[in-house]
Amino acid sequence: MTASRRVLLAGGLAAAGALARPARAAAEPLSLRRGIALWPWFSLTTEFPAPRIDYAWPPFQADRPIPSDGDLRRLAGLGFDFVRLPIDPGPFVAFTNNRRAELLGSLSAAIDAVLATGMRVLLNVQANAATHHFTPDAFYGSDRAPLFSLYRDFVAELARLCARKGSDRTALEPVNEPPQACGAEAWNRVQAELLAVARAAAPSLTLVATGSCGSLVAGLTALDPAPLARYAPLLYTFHFYEPYLFSHQGAPWLTEEPFYRWLNAVPWPGSGGSLRETLAAVRARMDSDRAVSGAEKARDLTMIEGKLREYFEAQPGPAYLVAAMAPVSTWADLYGIRPGHVLVGEFGALRTDARYTAARAPDRAAYIRDVREAAERAGFAWSFWNLFDGLGLMDEAHTADPALVAALGLRSRR
Repeated sequence: MTASRRVLLAGGLAAAGALARPARAAAEPLSLRRGIALWPWFSLTTEFPAPRIDYAWPPFQADRPIPSDGDLRRLAGLGFDFVRLPIDPGPFVAFTNNRRAELLGSLSAAIDAVLATGMRVLLNVQANAATHHFTPDAFYGSDRAPLFSLYRDFVAELARLCARKGSDRTALEPVNEPPQACGAEAWNRVQAELLAVARAAAPSLTLVATGSCGSLVAGLTALDPAPLARYAPLLYTFHFYEPYLFSHQGAPWLTEEPFYRWLNAVPWPGSGGSLRETLAAVRARMDSDRAVSGAEKARDLTMIEGKLREYFEAQPGPAYLVAAMAPVSTWADLYGIRPGHVLVGEFGALRTDARYTAARAPDRAAYIRDVREAAERAGFAWSFWNLFDGLGLMDEAHTADPALVAALGLRSRR
């Protein structure tokens, strides 16, 4: 997830909707239903500061949480049928020869470990916006981006790797949350080129296409899928965190919108609390932080009061989520895309724990249940974000939250 996605973007169906036509009949994509992201297994890097552009070895932080074989078996036992495996392309592009081969070998072994449980694997390439060199813009900001050719070659290599593992068990999502504006032609060119090289490398592999502007609903509905039909079999994906005021309350990483760090006790559904109660919790959170100036807090509180007033007046709940996803169903119907070929690639909400003061546990579980049910009602597959971290299913002891297991409609295991 990128911070730029938090800005609300207007959108709608493709401007040429009146000229829309169903995509031609194509090979059936890999069947995916219930998934979970395994970030940061191949993320969280240790790159050197500028002007250097290289990484320490090994490039991935040693203390990052990664799933054990037992964790993977537990996920399969809960009822997940696939995992979404994010990959930071930076190290794979930066290193060459033996070290690059070692990285690819580690990735291959990780895929094998997942496949051994009976789950399928969706590889997802996620460039890191927090680094200073191997950034999304440098990799795929346009088809003339400085690192685009290296990125394109890496996508082709991943496609070949997936094909070797079996096109009946793997799929490839070439880009995570494109940074271009909704409907941008620059993204259409980039995506077409990446899908073309992946398809040439793996003729029967399922590929995943998405819209621009951070894979928002408005990005997907601005996408004309007809020119992409040549790259079938295809799935189409969008990410869903609406309303952000609930899902991202307490998030300290949204530096473009710093008021989110103070938000907590925002209820789900909106009718489950009050403006007065939530503002009291926000003020208490501010009072507990002595590092931020009073002027900065006052600025953020003014913003928060206005946002919360809108939130409580709207009283968001299950119907809000259904309506927010409805444009995707309209888009899919317009272009003759089956609902089962659409994937809610990410959804989730930040929890309150030792690190974050965010959503209350019952509200978080209710929200995740309502998003999951809205997706399933629409006929979409889904992938929950995430296994670990503040949005995770598991805690630091690798224990799954039983309330989230129930919210996701999974099997409880004792």
